[in-house]
Amino acid sequence: MTSSQEAARRLAPGRALDVDALIGDPKTRIVVCCGSGGVGKTTTAAAIGLRAAERGRKVVVLTIDPARRLAQSMGIDSLDNVPRQVKAIDGAGELHAMMLDMKRTFDEIVEAHTDKERARAILSNPFYQSLSAGFAGTQEYMAMEKLGQLRSRDEWDLIVVDTPPSRSALDFLDAPKRLGSFLDGKLIRLLMAPAKVGGRAGMKFLNVGMSMMTGALGKLLGGQLLRDVQMFVTAMDSMFGGFRTRADATYRLLQAPGTAFLVVASPERDALREAAYFVERLAADDMPLAGLVLNRVHGSGAAQLSAERALAAAENLEESGIVDQGDGKVGDRNSPENQITSEDSATDPSVTTPDPSVVTPDPSVEQLTAALLRLHAERMQLLTREQRTRDRFTALHPEVAVAEVAALPGDVHDLAGLRAVGDRLAG
Repeated sequence: MTSSQEAARRLAPGRALDVDALIGDPKTRIVVCCGSGGVGKTTTAAAIGLRAAERGRKVVVLTIDPARRLAQSMGIDSLDNVPRQVKAIDGAGELHAMMLDMKRTFDEIVEAHTDKERARAILSNPFYQSLSAGFAGTQEYMAMEKLGQLRSRDEWDLIVVDTPPSRSALDFLDAPKRLGSFLDGKLIRLLMAPAKVGGRAGMKFLNVGMSMMTGALGKLLGGQLLRDVQMFVTAMDSMFGGFRTRADATYRLLQAPGTAFLVVASPERDALREAAYFVERLAADDMPLAGLVLNRVHGSGAAQLSAERALAAAENLEESGIVDQGDGKVGDRNSPENQITSEDSATDPSVTTPDPSVVTPDPSVEQLTAALLRLHAERMQLLTREQRTRDRFTALHPEVAVAEVAALPGDVHDLAGLRAVGDRLAG
């Protein structure tokens, strides 16, 4: 098979991902876009949300990525923890967008599940403030909480989630398990013990049973920090079970039939290796994978001209000598209408009189043709590499449906660009 035939090869119809059928199905309630960094997950999520809204669905797009691209492409100044409606969409539906505010989400949970006095004590606790602002895994757990909140309201026909790069997005799936490990850890259980025992017995336990641990941790962390942790754990005691319960419920929601995962990748080896890794992880966790979105796929309107033939033609033009400057071009250049005179230089300072001893020949038609042939050869070689990389992925994962999105000539920065991506997603 020649490279041009290989570059022109397309997926079999049975292996093509029907994005319109996916987002148009009223049973589809959650779409999670995941993949490695720089492959266009945010753009894909926004394009899917816009396309679904313009087909009549009420959609909210939730981004966990702190980059501002989603807001910019939707014409919104900034996004926060509250869904904001996107104006100027064409269709009967609605499109809203939001960006996860990790700390605000944590605060909302505290306020919703405790009385005012306890909530005030928790929110002002220094350990809680550090935990809610940047504790490892808190962002992913709060994303699970926010997704659960959005789904429980039953206000949205479709929730589209844009995740961080894939290795971090795995933490999105692991959040309930890691939270459970944290809450079931020996340190937390010891710190919670005084609150559970209560009264004088609890104080006796705190003063005697924890004296050794308090002394060791006090030296390591400082006495004040340890007291802050103990106060935090005591105040949060009634909430810990709720955290785990809600996280487990959201995890089951991600496994439910109404959820669809889309793995987003570019047609490059490293990105597709990450995509394969994520496909395998989703299968291991029984997560419903809808398919792979292959972004920024290059094409050519002249695929019948192979790279080999284009290079051969360019070499023939160059080696035959017919690309040298002909007399006709010199004559044209030296014709009276193309001459710059001293009068031109005097009246217009930007015009300089060329040095007659320096001859710079114009590129001939043959030279330009040879250069274009080489550019075409490079494009065909790129197409061939992309197709081979994709074919390796599909050979390893024949069960995964694929949607190819042709590369756009420029960046996506507005609704028109998102529509163009959506059109390419739908094939």
